Amino acid sequence: MERNLLKVHGSGNTFYLYEAANENEFNWVRLAKWLCDPSNEKGADGLLLVLPSKVADAKMRVINADGSEASMCGNGLRCVARYVCEKLGVTEAIIETLRANLRVKKEPAIFEELPTYAVEISPVSFDLDSLPMQYKEKKELRHQIIEEFSPTIQFTAVSVPNPHLIGIVNEHYIQHESHQFLLAKFLNSENEFCADGVNVSYVFPMADDQIFVRTYERGVGFTNACGTAMTASALVAKINGYVNAPKITVFNPGGFVQCVVQFEDEAYKLILIGNATVIGKYRIEISQEHINLLSCECCEESLQYEKCLDFVREQTKFFLNRDIGGA
Repeated sequence: MERNLLKVHGSGNTFYLYEAANENEFNWVRLAKWLCDPSNEKGADGLLLVLPSKVADAKMRVINADGSEASMCGNGLRCVARYVCEKLGVTEAIIETLRANLRVKKEPAIFEELPTYAVEISPVSFDLDSLPMQYKEKKELRHQIIEEFSPTIQFTAVSVPNPHLIGIVNEHYIQHESHQFLLAKFLNSENEFCADGVNVSYVFPMADDQIFVRTYERGVGFTNACGTAMTASALVAKINGYVNAPKITVFNPGGFVQCVVQFEDEAYKLILIGNATVIGKYRIEISQEHINLLSCECCEESLQYEKCLDFVREQTKFFLNRDIGGA
């Protein structure tokens, strides 16, 4: 069987996007692992599935590169939002995810002519059971030192709904990623704290309306960007007074996004705004025995995004000692 896919990215977080007729059309784990293998067109971070929904305009599933399934993906959701809105000829839609039905909307470009979408990130919980995470019988971990992790870094645990451990750090921990790498590897292997693993982000406050975030993503490793991590990082930075602006710019190794943090009706409302870029169009042949790439066609949108990366490099070069990633 021959099938068409798109290769897309949000903030350099790359995915293959496939619209499926039903949940059981293929073995999604097998397909995701093959597509994401770096030997196949440089791979990707995951597979986005666009499926029919009885309660929304479409349903999204996210299969990570290692075959695990994510509850949500903010960067991927923007790409799905664009695909669904353009297919339906609308500027707003509702997308069903594993945990919630989320609003998405086309927005003015955040940089020159980049296609840009805003997506809702929900639900938000500081309850350790929601990650899940265990630490000394505590119910929450909010901006506090965890001696087993670091004697100096203050961490917050939050689910949005993906599980995140957010550390506010100084420039040293951004310039040198070894501490974050070792902690994240530990927490995503067999350990007493996070049975299912956790996304680990280190956050450097840059200004009253700017932060830099680097994320080790569960099931992926260090990634150019993680949408839910960037939004969770903006939330943690704001509630602890590191930023105060209504709209927070979040730089990351793959680009930048904007995050809005609001508190309404005793709950946090989070909005993630950023690019939804099509890298290329692909055609594959798939059977029970084989998956083969038949053709690929690159899109010029990636050239526009390179200009955005030049802007990000200029903004972050004062504390990054190596080049940031690309799409």
